[in-house]
Amino acid sequence: MFRFHKTLDVITLFKSSTPASTKVHTLLKAASANATETATEDQAGDHSTQINPKRKEFELDVTEEPPTEDQLKNIIEYLGVSKIPQLVEGAKTEAEAIKRLKANSNAFQRPVVDWENGRAVAGTNESEILKMIQALPKNN
Repeated sequence: MFRFHKTLDVITLFKSSTPASTKVHTLLKAASANATETATEDQAGDHSTQINPKRKEFELDVTEEPPTEDQLKNIIEYLGVSKIPQLVEGAKTEAEAIKRLKANSNAFQRPVVDWENGRAVAGTNESEILKMIQALPKNN
C-alpha cells in the first residue's frame, strides 16, 4: 500500500542582523540538528536518544524579509492582541501593526513562528523559544 510521508513542521525565524537574532539562529540550528541526530550500529554507547528523540524534527526556515500582511495577522493571532506592542514597536492594534510595518520594517521585533501548531515567540527570549520547540509533537 502506498503511504504518504508527513511533512516536517516549519519553524520560521524572521532574522535581523543583530547579535541577538544571530544567537537565536544558532540556537534553532542546534535544536534542529539535535532532533535529527542519528547513530550507526557500530558506534558505542547509549542510543536511546537517537531511538527516542526528545523532540520532533522540524524544518528551519530563516528569512530576513518582514512578514506579509497575512503572516503578520497569523503571528498576532498566535501571540494574542495584548502582545502587539512587543511585536511591532509603537503599535497597539492589528491595523496599527500593519501600517507601522509597511512604513518601517525595523519597527518589527523579529519573532520565531511555529506555523503548523499556531505558536510564536516575539523577540529573542531563548527560554521561551526552547519551550516552543520542546512542545512540538513527538515523532511516532
